[in-house]
Amino acid sequence: MPYAPADAHVSFALHPDHHPGVLATTSGPTSDAARSHLHDFGFRSTGPDTMALARIDREEPYYAHRSANELTRYGFTMDIAPALQVEIDTEWTWADYPMPWCTPEEIREVSADAQRIHDDIAAGRLNIHLHANDGHNTVAVGSYTSGVHRHVHLHGENHLRQIATTYDDEAEAVAEFHRLYSVAVRPGPAPLTDLELTVRQVLAAKPVAAADHAHLSPAEPPVAGPGEHEAFLKHLFDQERQWEKYRAFDETTIASHESLTVRVEFDHEARHHTDVAWTIAEYDGPVGERIWHATLTAGTPLPLIHTMLQYLDAPPLVTPGDPNDVLHSAAWHPASHPARTTWTTPGRAIVFESTPHATADRWMLYGGEDLGRAAWTMRLSAGVPEGLLAQLASAAADLVPAPPSTAPSQQPAPGPRVPAGVPAQRARSR
Repeated sequence: MPYAPADAHVSFALHPDHHPGVLATTSGPTSDAARSHLHDFGFRSTGPDTMALARIDREEPYYAHRSANELTRYGFTMDIAPALQVEIDTEWTWADYPMPWCTPEEIREVSADAQRIHDDIAAGRLNIHLHANDGHNTVAVGSYTSGVHRHVHLHGENHLRQIATTYDDEAEAVAEFHRLYSVAVRPGPAPLTDLELTVRQVLAAKPVAAADHAHLSPAEPPVAGPGEHEAFLKHLFDQERQWEKYRAFDETTIASHESLTVRVEFDHEARHHTDVAWTIAEYDGPVGERIWHATLTAGTPLPLIHTMLQYLDAPPLVTPGDPNDVLHSAAWHPASHPARTTWTTPGRAIVFESTPHATADRWMLYGGEDLGRAAWTMRLSAGVPEGLLAQLASAAADLVPAPPSTAPSQQPAPGPRVPAGVPAQRARSR
């Protein structure tokens, strides 16, 4: 049935202090009705005319768009800021999702379930009795205040938290939790994650403390702006004569090295941070098999692209060394996971990741203000020369300098190692 017109205007924009949170501003005689609808959609009041949407699944633009469509059906006037519209139109995925077989729709369903669990805990509908760390993930046991099978075991954090098992009896649920996790069990809920803390502060209209803000939102490493990649490509052809240009299609430029063993493809239509702008491949001869390849998304910092092409043009006789040693010296933080190893910069601005058993994405380098929604990503296949990995690690370390040491201390033991690539050998005509 048709909805009666409503005399209110709602403006949606990105939240100024929490990306990709959304801020809704209401005005007009029936703005109270609009605010009531927004509350149903997950927005919370932060002022007389403003409401915020902040979620632990990082899907604020998607749900803001759904909210705007529903309010339009009710007869309200909508306005979406251009920057938010870009986020809505951008198809993105988590940089390191543990269930890669899931479709985008399935990922969103998993995240929505995790969001409901988070909301139930925050609202007091789900009380957490105990928590533990199983060596890889945070686990917990809790009870819903109402419902069937209301005693649950939880597994994971943030957008990956799921109900693992349900029980009819609280004592049984708690006893089984103790049996599974033994001495690792701790009373009450686990400490809030950085993202949970930020979300709660945004929804409560509380400014993030200066120290916390510095920890949660570090200075973002350089991100290439519009036109910078095109300018870099033009400079490459103007100044580096060993690269020959081909323009097979209007939207694609191909650069071929004079050795005929390196091919670079640039997509001029790549705009969003998830769009692949560069595809780079090395071959074992002019008509040989491909040894390895890499893809770089729009926004990848120019120093990293320059480092890669410079290495491919003329590999240095002396490299910075093992990439692990480079990252360790730059004070990056190592962490071991079941199938991968990660090195993270101080301030969580860039991640260097190794997945030893993968072929297509053996190594990843990604960064941005929010690592879950990386502003840029580099993916490198198996076969990448170890020297190139070391050069990229050094260039990435230069993007985010290590914090100054406040006191002399004993150097910790090196962390998990990134497996070495197979150095590629090829003849060069210089």
